[in-house]
Amino acid sequence: MDTDDCTQALLQGLLRLGSRLRHERPPGALTPNKIIVLGHLRRNGPCTPSAVALAEHQQLQALTRTFAELEADGLITRQRSETDRRASILSIADAGAQALSDDLAQRAEWLGSALGALSPVEQQLLALAAQLLNQLADAPATAGLDGRTGTRTP
Repeated sequence: MDTDDCTQALLQGLLRLGSRLRHERPPGALTPNKIIVLGHLRRNGPCTPSAVALAEHQQLQALTRTFAELEADGLITRQRSETDRRASILSIADAGAQALSDDLAQRAEWLGSALGALSPVEQQLLALAAQLLNQLADAPATAGLDGRTGTRTP
């Protein structure tokens, strides 16, 4: 299989799996942006709002409301930076970590059940693929393209 065929097969599989996982969302689930923010803070620890936006390939303005809602719901905390009093530092609250775990649990249950139908070798292969997918997600944006809009940057 050449790179183009691999790209197409992987893209199709990821899109179908993403659609299925969205279908498995429980009623009242967190919005995708809330999951992005909470997941980032859980993985990376406290950071500025702009650092979250940059790392997650989002525009800061698009996440401002999400930050405010998460803070109002007690899922994140916001403190002034000790090094730059103009900046704030976001941290995931215990309630936020629990809300994220609860929100992902139903999808994880479905996925675990689906994985149970695979052989141990297939499961190990997918575990390796998961590591590689995370590496791909961390790859730099295409040179000369704005990753958020797909337009050429000057």
